Amino acid sequence: MMTVAGAAGMGLALFGGLGRPAAAAEAAKGLSPDEALARLKAGNAKFVSAPQLCAADIGSTRATVAKGQKPWATVLTCADSRLSPELLFGGVNLGELFVCRNAGNIADTAVMGSIEYGVEHLGSPLILVLGHERCGAISAACEVAEKGTKLPGSIGPMVEAMVPAARDLLGKPGDFVDNVVKESARRTAQKIATESPIVSEFVHEGKVKVVYGRYDLDTGTVEFLG
Repeated sequence: MMTVAGAAGMGLALFGGLGRPAAAAEAAKGLSPDEALARLKAGNAKFVSAPQLCAADIGSTRATVAKGQKPWATVLTCADSRLSPELLFGGVNLGELFVCRNAGNIADTAVMGSIEYGVEHLGSPLILVLGHERCGAISAACEVAEKGTKLPGSIGPMVEAMVPAARDLLGKPGDFVDNVVKESARRTAQKIATESPIVSEFVHEGKVKVVYGRYDLDTGTVEFLG
């Protein structure tokens, strides 16, 4: 009987033309989920305290990673132009982070598939769902929950995934939007860890950790919440 990971590997071989990930175990060579998390935390501390030191030596790395990537963390964050994971985690270089972005950092089908690819095929040991202060997509979801606002075009369907968290936190103490930023990130992390058969298998084996956090636009600090 073929396992979930095995079936996925066959599909990925067709998708990427790179074969099964015997290389996946090698991908984040020796780096545990906790070590990857510690590296993100240290990188963000560097970004906050000494941003001038965060420039990456891209030129010398480009040729090295051109033939293959070995990201040690996967980051799902908002499409907001003020967030750049490669910068806010200390100027990490090409090939280090596997980044997925959309408004509101939601795990839709494309994102889930991308994350599964990063875990199963590239060997990324850590997944971070990163919301942020004053998120426009979350603000829109809060407006829908609070006022029943009808949003134009594809924006309405896009924020639907965030509206349940907004409805559940309506009237709770604290800043409404910020509360929903954190709760939506938590729910997305939980969805990735439990609803993806590929990710959940790796989590169960202790090879992957899924965490979530909030980025402060004013201070540059990432608050790791779970």
